[in-house]
Amino acid sequence: MKRYEALFILNTNGKEESVQELVDRIKGDLQKSGAQVSSVQKLDRKQFAYKAGSGETSGFYVNYVLEASAEVVDKLKNRFRIDEDVMRVQITHSPLHVQPVATN
Repeated sequence: MKRYEALFILNTNGKEESVQELVDRIKGDLQKSGAQVSSVQKLDRKQFAYKAGSGETSGFYVNYVLEASAEVVDKLKNRFRIDEDVMRVQITHSPLHVQPVATN
């Protein structure tokens, strides 16, 4: 299994559920799919530079650090592409240890 970071932009406008409930639901969905979530970082609501295709002007950003196989990541991308509460998701490979760059 490889380590990944999944950045979600959530659409919380007009939703009855709270942001925390939505964050917890997505974490549960990730775990049900076979991913092991090691951390969740809520980054707050941010304004977009321009309106999204749905007319939204802002979204709530959440970063999940997880471990999963490549097959699970592909399934997650497809699963969240059709989720109405997720405006966008970007899942990228994240190395376990980052070597500092030496400057001379």
